[in-house]
Amino acid sequence: MDTTIDLPEGSAAKALDLSNIRFQLIRLEDTITFHLIERVQFPLNATIYKAGGVRVPYSTLSLFDWFLREQEHLHSLIRRYQSPDEYPFFPDVLQKPILQPINYPRVLHPNEININDKIKDLYIHTILPAACAHSEREERGEKKENFGSSVTCDVPTLQALSRRIHFGKYVAEAKFRSETERFVKLIKAKDVKGLDDAITDTKVENKVLDRLALKAKTYGTDPDIAQIDPGKINDIVIPLTKEVEIAYLLQRLDGTEWDEKEAERVDDKSGPYVAHVGVP
Repeated sequence: MDTTIDLPEGSAAKALDLSNIRFQLIRLEDTITFHLIERVQFPLNATIYKAGGVRVPYSTLSLFDWFLREQEHLHSLIRRYQSPDEYPFFPDVLQKPILQPINYPRVLHPNEININDKIKDLYIHTILPAACAHSEREERGEKKENFGSSVTCDVPTLQALSRRIHFGKYVAEAKFRSETERFVKLIKAKDVKGLDDAITDTKVENKVLDRLALKAKTYGTDPDIAQIDPGKINDIVIPLTKEVEIAYLLQRLDGTEWDEKEAERVDDKSGPYVAHVGVP
């Protein structure tokens, strides 16, 4: 839980090794596939995602949001959200951990990128309706439906999606370090199209789709019960991952030797200019 990547005893260089990144991405794909297979054994149960759909004492949240919020509150106590690859959906509920902090080496450039709201919206309104079994009968209410089982499967699935998508920051950092001059020019020009081209590897994306298809076929259940479409998942995961990568890269020069605003600020002061190199 502390981190997907083995940082405490490793190094920043190890975390950004492409073979290590590939291994972590495959692990996360496995996690997403397994969790989603568990989730789709139940109907969509759309009521659990609607505020007020299920009465939750002392809360106006949907059952799903309430359960996710409560779990994040609890998990923060054992330092889950001190891990550099965990991103909370409800940061306001995080508590000071009861465990001593881990001294993670700095790998990523400081940034504030968190697209969990978009990930959650697409999970609820796109992935689940396409994946869950469709029944001609209407929901029968919380006394007869698997509302509790559904949300307990939903939360780890959504969290795994979040980690997989935000892992794009590590991919972007690795690419930045491997072709620094190229990326600095693109970032300074705010060339989003150029950045998209620079981070896109169609062969890799096709391999991801092939892996997801094989895993869904291998680990899936009766196709008459649920239909997990790897293409549908891929159409969400890859664009959102690239969105995270580009957003991260656009902030990558802030406060570094390439930051013109930082250079101007330092030049205004007396004394020689000292560059703030962004690469640890």
